[in-house]
Amino acid sequence: MMKKTLATAIVMSTAISGLAAAEGTLEAVKARGVLQCGVTSGVPGFSVPDEQGNWKGLDVDVCRSIAAATLGDASKVKYIPLTAKERFTALQSGEIDVLSRVTTWTQTRDTQLGLNFTGVTYYDGQGFLVKKELGLTSVKELDGATVCVQSGTTTELNLSDYFRANGLTFTPVVFDTNEQAATSFDTGRCDSFTTDLSQAYGLRTRMSDPDAVVALPEVISKEPLGPVVRQGDDQWFNVVKWSLYAMLNAEELGVNSANVDEMKSSENPNIKRLLGVDGPKGKGLDIADDWSYQIIKQVGNYAESFDRNVGKDSPLKIDRGINALWNQGGFQYAPPMR
Repeated sequence: MMKKTLATAIVMSTAISGLAAAEGTLEAVKARGVLQCGVTSGVPGFSVPDEQGNWKGLDVDVCRSIAAATLGDASKVKYIPLTAKERFTALQSGEIDVLSRVTTWTQTRDTQLGLNFTGVTYYDGQGFLVKKELGLTSVKELDGATVCVQSGTTTELNLSDYFRANGLTFTPVVFDTNEQAATSFDTGRCDSFTTDLSQAYGLRTRMSDPDAVVALPEVISKEPLGPVVRQGDDQWFNVVKWSLYAMLNAEELGVNSANVDEMKSSENPNIKRLLGVDGPKGKGLDIADDWSYQIIKQVGNYAESFDRNVGKDSPLKIDRGINALWNQGGFQYAPPMR
């Protein structure tokens, strides 16, 4: 009983300190001159440093877009790599301004941790990788298998729920990071490796023989991934949210990093509002009128970010699928900028 009471007190204390830290995040970022963004310790396609130490990925581009909107410079970001166990505490405590780290939007996280999800950057689902030589065709053939999985994640919970619901047994082999779990699977410690399929495809590219690894057909969950901020700071919530929406609206309107300067002279009222030539501009967000222009010019629209990081121009070659725009058969949808 005492342990439970103490744990509750710690959680409440953390939440309160997080709410206090949430007040005036935009002002703190402007005064500091750099955005502190929490990312993964290295998931190809989403957030990973290259050979020169420069961070790249879809989640990284979210950080860059926020910096472009608030500071006018997409490079003004301090990337803080975090494990799944560390990520929410880092945000609650004010160590980071925003979490952009392949994090699933769930009811508990949205209502009990003092956090707000600002949108969905990638619609995902959990799957399983196995060695091709096993000849498996279904997850249900993994009865009694060992499964490598990252601890403290919705992935671990989904794994347990799925196997129990289907009357299957398994032995979990847990790790602090997805990279550790994938490496252990690659070296033969587990029969299977499970995570969100986007991450699975990225981590497979680092394995000793990627062609010898296949994904089983079942997708056992829905995993909407997106950036997270602390509750209690509506202004910052809006800035982060609309930084993503600007990239989505830009793709829908055909505005990209290559033609954005030319598009400034467009007569299309939607494009004029998008680029800050007309409409609400920076009013209400307390940032420069050209904030969305800076995002598109320096980072690009959503399609540009998707293609170079996880899509057709990347080693992952992931199809847009449900991450296509709403008018192209997908789920991606942004409110209008007016």
